[in-house]
Amino acid sequence: MINVLLVDDQSIVREGLTSLLETQSDLKIVGEAENGKIAVERSLELKPDVILMDIRMPIMDGVAAIRILNKQAPEIKILVLTTFDDDEYVTQAMASGAKGYLLKDTPSAELAQAIRAVNQGYTQLGPGLFEKALAVNAEISATIPSELSELTSREQEVLQLIAQGYNNREIAAELYIAERTVKNHVNSILRRLNLRDRTQAAILANKYF
Repeated sequence: MINVLLVDDQSIVREGLTSLLETQSDLKIVGEAENGKIAVERSLELKPDVILMDIRMPIMDGVAAIRILNKQAPEIKILVLTTFDDDEYVTQAMASGAKGYLLKDTPSAELAQAIRAVNQGYTQLGPGLFEKALAVNAEISATIPSELSELTSREQEVLQLIAQGYNNREIAAELYIAERTVKNHVNSILRRLNLRDRTQAAILANKYF
């Protein structure tokens, strides 16, 4: 039996997922959460095998919750299920520790199979998302890794936190510096590494750190 925790800010979505997934004899819904903060609390309490995690939610979003759970309960597999297919969301979620990323129009049978696959340790990406990730990687493939060594020690710290999905405010709190200082560091990193945005920075950091 695979124990599943549902995380979505819309109750109607959680109800629909429960109805769909509980028709599968090997899947059991053990709990629900309406935002990332509650998801972390319920996950540490219930210890589900797999979490179905939305991305955009109030109080704490899915990426932040994934990052926390990846540190505090790395044994729990997290499968993102959302309506957003932006490459930045895909990259941040996977970099933070998600094992899969699917869209909400995924057929129920495929969703159930994806849960089983993620539970067994496989990575699952919805149609077109693998290509998005490849495209972003291709854009930074010409970057010279040695340029990373030219960053200051503080810039390298900021870059590693970007790779973990931290936003500027969270980086500032983590490093005990002003948010404006973080913004300056990020701009310097992007300029020196010839990167377009923090998504590319996260991919590069995860590749070489």
